[in-house]
Amino acid sequence: MYIETETTPNPATLKFLPGQQVMTAGTREFTSPEEAVASPLAEALFDLGEVTGVFFGREFVSVTAGPGVSWAALKPQVVAMLLDHFVSGAPLFSAGTAGAIAVPGEDEDFGEDPADADIVAQIKELVETRVRPAVAQDGGDIVYRGFREGVVYLAMQGACSGCPSSTATLKQGIESLLKHYVPEVSEVRAA
Repeated sequence: MYIETETTPNPATLKFLPGQQVMTAGTREFTSPEEAVASPLAEALFDLGEVTGVFFGREFVSVTAGPGVSWAALKPQVVAMLLDHFVSGAPLFSAGTAGAIAVPGEDEDFGEDPADADIVAQIKELVETRVRPAVAQDGGDIVYRGFREGVVYLAMQGACSGCPSSTATLKQGIESLLKHYVPEVSEVRAA
């Protein structure tokens, strides 16, 4: 087995491609060792001590290193850990936990107007078909959080979370796309 690596726009994050499916559906992000307890692989990566984020995509794993960490030293450790995991066929999530279930947070109440249901459906369709695949190429994900008074709220995950270019991606890329296809959209904000 060979694990490919790719850089991402976020210099702190590398994307690892094991050449097989990682998640059968959805994505899962771990931003702390406490969250990582649900996954033996994520927990082992955090145990390296230099990892601050792990993201499972459909066919990749993105790993974020802490500030000042050298990827030259960390990358071989991550690759070895991923090889061990995927070659052994170990489960991605711990048995008997709800670890594989990631429910988006309900941090904010966007108070979506039921009259905006068609607009929301258009926005969600564009995010699913045009935006998410592009963001996944960079080792991350984007999740729709709400729409209110012309403003679309989206949450960046994985390599895209905390990426220096994520604001530009939201404003210049995603906002332009949504405004073009959905005239009711006036702005896109990070949730």
